Amino acid sequence: MSEVKSHGKTISEKILSVKSGQDAQAGDTVVCRADGLVGTDGSIPMAIDYFEKMGGSRVVDPEHIVFALDHYAPAPTPQAAALQDQIRDFARLHGITVNEVGDGISHQLVVESGRAKPGTLFIGADSHSVTYGAFNVFAIGIGSSDLAAAMISGKIWLKVPDTIQVTLSGTMPEGVYAKDIALTLVGELGADGAAYQALEFNGPAVAQLEIDDRLVLSNMAAEMGAKVGIFPADKKTFTYLGDQVSKRAEATASDPDAIYSRQVTIDLSSLDPQIALPHQIDKVVPIDSASDVPIHMVYLGTCTGGRVSDFEEALRILKAGGGVVPETKLVIAPASRAILKELTRDGLMGEFAALGAVVLTPGCGACCGTCGEIPGDGVNVISTANRNFKGRMGNANAAIYLASPATCAASAVRGRITDPRELYR
Repeated sequence: MSEVKSHGKTISEKILSVKSGQDAQAGDTVVCRADGLVGTDGSIPMAIDYFEKMGGSRVVDPEHIVFALDHYAPAPTPQAAALQDQIRDFARLHGITVNEVGDGISHQLVVESGRAKPGTLFIGADSHSVTYGAFNVFAIGIGSSDLAAAMISGKIWLKVPDTIQVTLSGTMPEGVYAKDIALTLVGELGADGAAYQALEFNGPAVAQLEIDDRLVLSNMAAEMGAKVGIFPADKKTFTYLGDQVSKRAEATASDPDAIYSRQVTIDLSSLDPQIALPHQIDKVVPIDSASDVPIHMVYLGTCTGGRVSDFEEALRILKAGGGVVPETKLVIAPASRAILKELTRDGLMGEFAALGAVVLTPGCGACCGTCGEIPGDGVNVISTANRNFKGRMGNANAAIYLASPATCAASAVRGRITDPRELYR
């Protein structure tokens, strides 16, 4: 009988092998111990109900759990306020850390706190928990029942995903950003083209991507149905996390002979600014195919586009173009309180205020339509967010276009969808 030849492993297979204690390969079902759990006020109340129905009396490893009150920030109704109080009471009873209303979006807070460490397994009851994959973390979104079970046991069962290898090459030209790469990939794979698969980013261009860029790509893995969007760890990863964290981290890399279900190559040098048209994330076109569409509201923020670098780039273009046209409303929501403080300290928030921007509480409200600035009927919105399905921002009669912070800012200057490169010339 011929000997079966073994093969190398992907990053995901390696991490799940360590966390399950078995030789995990794509297609296997494994039970893993999670290194971190996160829940939001959009998912925790239901998880608490499941926790009680499962007979839970205490949580395992409360120091590895964090709750964030970010979806209803501030609470828009007495009912939402009551649910947040329920979350606070549960957390107080079990010794769980709570990020309060105004602290920011859970995903940004996990990143800022250093909880997302290379080689770890992180689960969150929010689909965009995949964001932490930028730090070489197997990070996935789960449901409230799985969160409850994990709080009780500290474990989760998973099917080891197949992996799509995404090779990035070339150099991004002026006016092209990480969001344009992400939208290009969404257009290539489709809204469910990576369903229950891992996206593993590699290639020579990864080294030139800043951490903020990687966060965008990992975040938007969810928009392709992916289980995870994961990067290798490198010097930039450890520099961002700091020496103390890096000493405790176990960076994981794929083997040269790892097996992939599909391989996709994106030459960054060939990219133009991209835009996702309403009401489908994968309805992606180059910006010149959507130019001159009138824009009534520009939204800068979310876990995809609400970091300091995003606001710096947007403000640079807004100032270069002479500000916001009167017909367009500019709405900004920093992804965290720390980002808001940095923008204020450096004077950027004052400049946004001088441009007439509406400043929202750090959080998810306007993005998911639970609170904050809700667009009116017939309003065209261009946003740095990750989703544009009908009704996403709270009004099914509005239309949402998705683009980079630069494209959003250029559109605020002109009052119509605009290629940011027009303002560089």
